[in-house]
Amino acid sequence: MRIRHGLGGMMLVAALALAPTPAWGAKADAASPKAGERKKTTAKAADAVEAVRKIAEFRLGGWITESPPPDLFAFSFDEERPRALKDLLQRLKKAREDSDVVAVALTIEQPEMGWAQMQELRQALLGLRAADKDVYCHAESLTAGMYVLASAATRLSIVPTGEIDLAGLYGESPYIKKLLDRIHVEADFEHIGAYKSAAEALTREGPSEPAREEMNWLFDDLFAQLVDGVAKNRDLSPERVRALIDEGPYSAERALQVKLVDAVEYRDDFLREIERKFGKSAKLTRNYGGKKGPEIDFSNPFAIFKILGEMMRGAEEGEKPAIGIVYVDGMIVSGRSEDGLLGSRTVGSTTIRAALDKARKDEKIKAVVLRVDSPGGSALASEVMWHAARQCAKEKPLVVSMGDVAASGGYYVSVAADTIFADPGTITGSIGVVGGKIVTKGLWDWAGVSFHEIKRGRNADLGNTNRKWDDRERAIIVQRMKEVYDVFTGHVKESRGKRLKDDIEKLAGGRVYTGQLALANGLIDRIGGLDDAIRFAADEANLAEYDIRVLPKPKTFLDLFMKGLGADEDDDDASAAASSWPVAAPGVEMLAPVLKPLGPARARMIARFLMRVDLLGRERVLTVLPAEMLIGGMRW
Repeated sequence: MRIRHGLGGMMLVAALALAPTPAWGAKADAASPKAGERKKTTAKAADAVEAVRKIAEFRLGGWITESPPPDLFAFSFDEERPRALKDLLQRLKKAREDSDVVAVALTIEQPEMGWAQMQELRQALLGLRAADKDVYCHAESLTAGMYVLASAATRLSIVPTGEIDLAGLYGESPYIKKLLDRIHVEADFEHIGAYKSAAEALTREGPSEPAREEMNWLFDDLFAQLVDGVAKNRDLSPERVRALIDEGPYSAERALQVKLVDAVEYRDDFLREIERKFGKSAKLTRNYGGKKGPEIDFSNPFAIFKILGEMMRGAEEGEKPAIGIVYVDGMIVSGRSEDGLLGSRTVGSTTIRAALDKARKDEKIKAVVLRVDSPGGSALASEVMWHAARQCAKEKPLVVSMGDVAASGGYYVSVAADTIFADPGTITGSIGVVGGKIVTKGLWDWAGVSFHEIKRGRNADLGNTNRKWDDRERAIIVQRMKEVYDVFTGHVKESRGKRLKDDIEKLAGGRVYTGQLALANGLIDRIGGLDDAIRFAADEANLAEYDIRVLPKPKTFLDLFMKGLGADEDDDDASAAASSWPVAAPGVEMLAPVLKPLGPARARMIARFLMRVDLLGRERVLTVLPAEMLIGGMRW
């Protein structure tokens, strides 16, 4: 009863908050004959303020996510919370189209983002410059990947004693077979496709020859993209850039001498230079386009109700036709999407199916963009998502936009669309399957633990972790994997058809590509980012004006509050569950204090690796990419 009473009170608060709350004396003022005159005067003053030339300020720091974080507030007091790439791109687009904005001031503060995300933001900066709006960029230090982004600015400066780590690309993948040997655990896996190396981290001490070959062609292309990006941005020859890379990294003064930066200065000098360029009449607009905190009337005791109402209400949907965005963001699993250890995320087939069904049935949504940033995962869940996407594509334009990684299961889902966009540095392909189990009998024998087995049915213990498969059982597993592989390649051939530049077996087999290589092989259709995909979808739906709607809708404070009280969830619930996905509970969660000191990017990479290991042991057939890397200070 107390809970019901409390909920009723919260609903009353929400109802009061959603209604206009006049300030004290507002009623008498509205009745005054001069009220209208005062409103006109205020409007003119506001117009005068708007006419002031603006310098749009952006701070790029923290974790850049794909799917929007829960919309706990309609506003935010914290500029450092995780930010969605979509929101950053929309704010930069607004600055490009705002006639009052004459320039952009960008401060880079060690953001955590992926290679393809960097490329999309770089294109947005180049778009600002194409619109005759100078971009001023300032940083304390820059990794190789972040330098590619920063070098797109009109003027780039760095703090004295800062560093530009432009020394090339370095990546590493973990191999834990020796560790498994030491704890008496054995990985028993099979794969379809010579290049399908997802299980090698468990079964080998280093990469196989096909895996080594694959990593080399990926690094060759990514390195070429780095060289080409810096050369074009800084007006240098590719040969000069390669020579500079071989002499790196660079202190601030050395970077200035070799023309990698335009100035060495502190932030206050950076801002003074902008003021000198545009004069004091140009106003620096902090956090341009970002959500602002509420204006609180502290003389009104009921003002808090308005704040609570904003927390519960979230963003309102417009009346215009809409482009729906559905995020396939994380490891693909069956069930609902959930957040796990250290921000690692799974994307569930139930959540995505429901979101795509809703987008298909919603009359206001005229086209759908499926944003895929996933290394794959469950073959079964990938098939469920593919089917839902294919059904949606039969009724409305469906366009795929690939993020940092859209490989294996991520590519499986993507081929449901007729048109696929990817960034040059997107990691995609990996058309293949892997399956196996972790044999733990040696560990239990060493620990003095034994198990008594009993079964009915010849194949009832295929998943038995006390022994490896015998030849007969292995043949059963391999046959099942071949069936899934045939379905996967069948979807690719049906969708891509004559656009494929070679026989499917020469493109599949687990081979991994960058976006540029995928385009050359007909696995995708266009190089472009999320904004490009949205514009293309709008053209396909003949929309000149439209809203953007994310599905599932980001959760509000009230949604999470109700969930905490045990309220029923819809199928499309995308918020973090009260308990994390099984990989993060309870044993792996205990690793969080150990991983956090490694830094957010490396800790999340290891957490995602552990999720892959766990998933490899949970399902017999997977479509999953090999382990992740940090390349040029950026994740993929």
